[in-house]
Amino acid sequence: MRIGVLRTDDADERIALPAYASDGAAGADVRANLPPGQRVEGLVIVPGARALVPTGLRLEIPDGFEVQVRPRSGLALKHGLTVANAPGTIDSDYRGPLGVILVNLGTEPVTIRHGERIAQLVVAPVLRARFEQADSLGETARGAAGFGSTGRG
Repeated sequence: MRIGVLRTDDADERIALPAYASDGAAGADVRANLPPGQRVEGLVIVPGARALVPTGLRLEIPDGFEVQVRPRSGLALKHGLTVANAPGTIDSDYRGPLGVILVNLGTEPVTIRHGERIAQLVVAPVLRARFEQADSLGETARGAAGFGSTGRG
């Protein structure tokens, strides 16, 4: 499958395009492509804050597919950084700049460096449903039980 990639006007072309780190990887690593004024110092995300981290990319996703933006486990474990709307969805008809919304759930500020791997992109098929008003819903063993329940008392 082909995903067309176009760099934004201010993107640093030295930053690698999304790529799979191993033969079995489900997600392709995407990197921060910071604006020229932030490339040396990086982008600091303080505890509890969110930031839209630019990738310098625009994607052409085939109809019938989406690209999911997912967190990187190492950033989550070591620094408390995660994708705020995980998994984020990039629709096949979106052609604007790809930004990754990172949130710092840790206790220390984290600096995102220019070119650093910040998230994973997973290509997935999309099934479209037709939502219709129903007169009733079929019965199941679970029924309405369990919403918000962890199984604890």
